[in-house]
Amino acid sequence: MKRAWFALPALLVALGLVIAWKLLRPVEVAALLPEKDVRIQVYGLGTLEVHTLSRIGFKVPGTLAKLNADHGDRVRKGDILARLDAAEQESRVAKAAASAERSRAALVVARAGRERARVTLTHREKLLQRRLPMVQSGAVSMEDADEKRNAVDVARAELALAEGEVVSAEAALKDALAQLEIERVLLSEHVLEAPYDAEVVARHKELGSVQTANEPLFTVMDPATLWARVHVDEALAGGLRVGQSAEIRLRSAPGRSFRGRVARIDIESDRVSEERRVHLAFEDPPDQVHLGEQAEALITLATLDQAILLSDADIRQREGASALAWGVEDGRLCLHRVSLGPRLLDGRYPVATGDAPPGLRLVKPPPGAKVGDQVVLVEGGRP
Repeated sequence: MKRAWFALPALLVALGLVIAWKLLRPVEVAALLPEKDVRIQVYGLGTLEVHTLSRIGFKVPGTLAKLNADHGDRVRKGDILARLDAAEQESRVAKAAASAERSRAALVVARAGRERARVTLTHREKLLQRRLPMVQSGAVSMEDADEKRNAVDVARAELALAEGEVVSAEAALKDALAQLEIERVLLSEHVLEAPYDAEVVARHKELGSVQTANEPLFTVMDPATLWARVHVDEALAGGLRVGQSAEIRLRSAPGRSFRGRVARIDIESDRVSEERRVHLAFEDPPDQVHLGEQAEALITLATLDQAILLSDADIRQREGASALAWGVEDGRLCLHRVSLGPRLLDGRYPVATGDAPPGLRLVKPPPGAKVGDQVVLVEGGRP
């Protein structure tokens, strides 16, 4: 018992030394190493749409006599998609053509009459000129000279009348030709052509159906104008610019992403959802297009060559775009205010590597660490 009592102080001293060593030894902390090519992105959700979508039909009513296209067909500009029964309109064209021929013949007659009136006037003027010297010599009476003068006046009036008939015949011919052109245009409206290189989205009527004027028969789209229209939260949309790159994912192809770019940013935002509408053009469009399909997009606002990334657990006292971050300076823990970049999609914030003063290393301390604790850096390599 005496030996045990003598050994107890030694044990207490040893235990105290162990506890002191545990408490006073430096704490190991992990240094935060900068990551390369950090992309600042925003998320958008929307649907697959096309910029050029047209609902086309005939300008005139009629019965569908021929259909050359259907859902899913690819057509070229100028291809004939459908025809209306044009028998009645063809008769109207023939009637207008005959009327134009009659007007042309009437013009020929009017011009001939004008020429005859001109010849008659010239002849009577010559007779009058021959009679006037004979009146002065007394060989012809004054009454005869007056008759010749009256005949000239009548011939001049007949020429004026003939010229008016020519003008009237010319106007009638122009009217007949214009009417013929109208009927031909109406006949051409019985044929529906593709307005551009397109894909048929839908055909709304079948052969033999009655088509009213301006009623859509086909819905067509230009596949080259395919884009994803997505909505981005206004709070994250401040850095959006036309031309920025994007990754687009479709719900029907979850394992594949398509390259795109920002083609348009709507000036007007959605007042209810407080989101900005962004249109993304495809650089490698999908083989199959289904309008209205759900689309997700990651739009890259900027790419940092190198940055340290901090999570919410790594920062303290955030104020706007800055916060306190844990660091090691002269072997002891400290808190240093750093500038934070835009929040990444994984929830972390980038910090430029040049933001910290020389000799300061940003770290991820263990739970319970305090400012001033002596620490030892543990890292996989130097930044």
